[in-house]
Amino acid sequence: MSALTKAKGFKKSKSGTYLSIAGTAFGALGVAKRLKKARADKDTLVLIDATVSAVAIVTGLAILYRELKRLGDDDVLLG
Repeated sequence: MSALTKAKGFKKSKSGTYLSIAGTAFGALGVAKRLKKARADKDTLVLIDATVSAVAIVTGLAILYRELKRLGDDDVLLG
């Protein structure tokens, strides 16, 4: 398997999925800050936007977790 093929398969590997989970979780920190600031400022529109973003992050993490479980031992990079 060529290096280019492995690089393209990285996103579908366990390592790539873990990296995606970490990136998504890191994005949650920014949303948490926006939620806190929106509450302090009593800005309803920003609060709604941050809440929708938080729901999207939770959904994204659930999808990534499902993908991780689905990968099981069929890791692209290992075999």
